[in-house]
Amino acid sequence: MSEIVHGTALLIASQGVLIRGRSGAGKSMLAQAFIERGARLIADDRVGLAACNGRVVATAPAAIAGLMELRGRGLVAVPHERFAIIGLVADIMSEEPLQRMPETDELTVEVLGIALPRQPVPTGIEHARRLIEAALAAQLLRRNMGLRSAQV
Repeated sequence: MSEIVHGTALLIASQGVLIRGRSGAGKSMLAQAFIERGARLIADDRVGLAACNGRVVATAPAAIAGLMELRGRGLVAVPHERFAIIGLVADIMSEEPLQRMPETDELTVEVLGIALPRQPVPTGIEHARRLIEAALAAQLLRRNMGLRSAQV
């Protein structure tokens, strides 16, 4: 199963992140903030998603691979990777305020029939960046805790 979605996908350290939001919400500018810190672009504006062995894999359509649209500047070439396994979906909540303490079910989303961690983020780049980094750190901690408990 596969589809093309409106969004931006990045590889942050070893974790794929899919950023979703309405047109003009700031997906590319948020992605650029991560790229300036070493992240790599997978795709901007349109992202190919495929379900593969219980994981969601993101790729760029060939025509836009390595290109990012920065509103007010146009298309720019950026460092990119061919694909990433998506480990987090960040949804830009441009019309709704963020809940102080989101319910557990609001922190997961189903993509192509696969449950993924979700992080709602505001339109402000710095606040959104910090929330995404915290979500990725929490996932890494959970993964490491699982490895430690398996070793005991």
